[in-house]
Amino acid sequence: MTHDEELMTKPTHNSFRAAAQSGEFLITAEIAPPKGGNPDHMVKMAQALKGRVHAVNITDGSRAVMRMSPLAASVILLQYGIEPICQVACRDRNRIGLQGDLLGAQALGIHNILALTGDPVKAGDHPDAKSVFDLESVRLLKIITQLNQGLAANDKPLTDGATDLFAGAAVDPQLKSWSGLQSRFERKIEAGAQFFQSQLITDFERLEKFMDKIAAGTDKPILAGIFLLKSAKNAQFINKYVPGVNIPQAIIEQLANAANPLQEGIKIAAEQVKTAGQICHGVHLMAVKREDLIPQILDLAGIVPLNEAN
Repeated sequence: MTHDEELMTKPTHNSFRAAAQSGEFLITAEIAPPKGGNPDHMVKMAQALKGRVHAVNITDGSRAVMRMSPLAASVILLQYGIEPICQVACRDRNRIGLQGDLLGAQALGIHNILALTGDPVKAGDHPDAKSVFDLESVRLLKIITQLNQGLAANDKPLTDGATDLFAGAAVDPQLKSWSGLQSRFERKIEAGAQFFQSQLITDFERLEKFMDKIAAGTDKPILAGIFLLKSAKNAQFINKYVPGVNIPQAIIEQLANAANPLQEGIKIAAEQVKTAGQICHGVHLMAVKREDLIPQILDLAGIVPLNEAN
């Protein structure tokens, strides 16, 4: 296959939206855009996921670390036949810029959007940058709903056509405040969220309680966040630097005592995928810089390739 022919290939499985609405067990994976102008590594990692995930999440300045625009990165992946979910965070742009990007996404064929508030600037590599936060995720979801109805955030009509965006949101079932979790989840549903991807899950009893007590009344799919921990040091780094994450000491010790920590991390992730499969509607896999190992995790969890599942 020539390079031009490869660029013209389209996803061979159902779109993410169709899979979500039909009740399939959903599998997504997260990839960070390049920290530079060369997308080759990102493309290589994403190609390893082809046929194994319904869509690939492209992060938007995760941990407030500067990287390529997720919209540009999403377009690149789409050219390779890989369906993206483009994250849109409110930290860096006001409502004019955010709406402009969403209209651009529509025109470029990027329809899956994950609406996020965004990590604080102080957590990242440009701590002196100015935060915007004109909106937060609930208000961004409301604006996406308006754009889909042909209206801008100022309630004026979009003279050149409405959008058709499939908007999702983040959820953290391990949030300490149960009432706060319920309130925020319900507000996101009301604002138009069509699917949810959770933060990294380590407490699956808590996830089950969330599904039974809070999410039971909705038909919107919930995907459990599963993270590939490569070593005890990796787990400790995440606990220290990733907001809202707490990996239990027992898992850290399990990795520290393993003869092959990476293989142990793959095994832990596969067991978590299997556990999540009994509780919710899908999984969102995060394997920073080793996305090529995600098929191995899925194989170990007994998840067959998508074309074999349909």
